[in-house]
Amino acid sequence: MSGHIRQCTKDHTYTLSITCPVCGKPTSIAHPARFSLEDHYGKYRRLAKND
Repeated sequence: MSGHIRQCTKDHTYTLSITCPVCGKPTSIAHPARFSLEDHYGKYRRLAKND
């Protein structure tokens, strides 16, 4: 078990577990990526987001 708060993508339940205790689906980390002014891949992420 990790110490990071995770969120279920289906029912938006917060947990510390890798799987959701309510529905059993996998969870993802609830925090956004760290911001950097020197983001070398920002251009590619924005292009992928616009598709």
